[in-house]
Amino acid sequence: MAITRDDVLKALAGVTVDAAGTSLPASGRLSEIVIDPSGRVVFSIGIAPPEAKAFEAVRQAAEIAVLKLPGVKAALASLTAERGPGAGPAPRPAGPGAGAQGGPRPGPALPGVRHIVAVASGKGGVGKSTTACNLALALRAQGLKVGLLDADIYGPSVPKLFGLDRKPETINTPQGQRIVPLSGYGLAVMSIGFLISADTAMIWRGPMVQSALTQLLREVAWGELDVLVVDMPPGTGDAQLTLAQATPLAGAVIVSTPQDLALIDARRAVTMFRRVEVPILGVVENMATFVCPHCGGTSHIFGHGGARHEAETLGVPFLGEVPLNMTIRESSDSGRPVVAVDPDGPQAAAYRAIAAALWANLSAGAGPRPAPRIVIE
Repeated sequence: MAITRDDVLKALAGVTVDAAGTSLPASGRLSEIVIDPSGRVVFSIGIAPPEAKAFEAVRQAAEIAVLKLPGVKAALASLTAERGPGAGPAPRPAGPGAGAQGGPRPGPALPGVRHIVAVASGKGGVGKSTTACNLALALRAQGLKVGLLDADIYGPSVPKLFGLDRKPETINTPQGQRIVPLSGYGLAVMSIGFLISADTAMIWRGPMVQSALTQLLREVAWGELDVLVVDMPPGTGDAQLTLAQATPLAGAVIVSTPQDLALIDARRAVTMFRRVEVPILGVVENMATFVCPHCGGTSHIFGHGGARHEAETLGVPFLGEVPLNMTIRESSDSGRPVVAVDPDGPQAAAYRAIAAALWANLSAGAGPRPAPRIVIE
């Protein structure tokens, strides 16, 4: 039997939000309810920022109530401070022009996770997700314990890249209910794409995205990891600021093609991370060179050396370059990452060299760093 919005509302009617016994549906705090054809239910609860701690129990109770419905395979409830009843517009997340008191308090380090590395780009279409996937696998090939978080809520790519289409399980821990990440070629992998169908559009505003990202990061049973690689959404918006402010990032890796247009946006990404005091661990030049499989001729379709030159100009490390290659594209589309299925091939060698340089930069650091605060200059 198909799950309906009324079914969800009836289940949530048993969840109260205050001492007077006001039900969640009657409180005016409930967002639109998204029901995936596969039985996954997603919704958010509107709060004022000071209510976040108190409403965590309400959020968990709402998820449990919906999970009890026949046919529900997964439930994801998030807290959003976009608009709390009677609170007026919620404060905007702190940015380069915001006061220190305006942003969320930095979150603690993730227990058991040694380094959190953001793989980012100033724009889409430069191969960031493919790079993050193979970079994580190359780090694992060095004998490290590695996880991968797909933080692109609107366009998750990791399920396709790893050929994973099942939903994760949940477990009860002393800290509350936690999601068990899936295993992809030895990596602990988590993505919003595991909780929704591939054709579901996430029509969420910024605060809902921020809340979902925080949950995917902190309510997943990552276990002991040397490195957690975060595949960031493209650009320099709310999602990037949320992760930079609330997460003790060890640093960021910027991915760009050699093309001038891509380098302009990569420069913006570097500037953003510097403004929030996140170290730049290095720049990767993707789609650097094309070698014809028939004649062996070399072509620089997007140019060559632009990212290396940009890294030198900005004074940040250059980690290496990845060729424009059919094998990488075909293996990615088939859910068989090249580093996993052809570890001794030339394409995997490029990622391994980049991973080695990245790990050297991480190892040279002083260990986990506190999450930054954004202040007025």
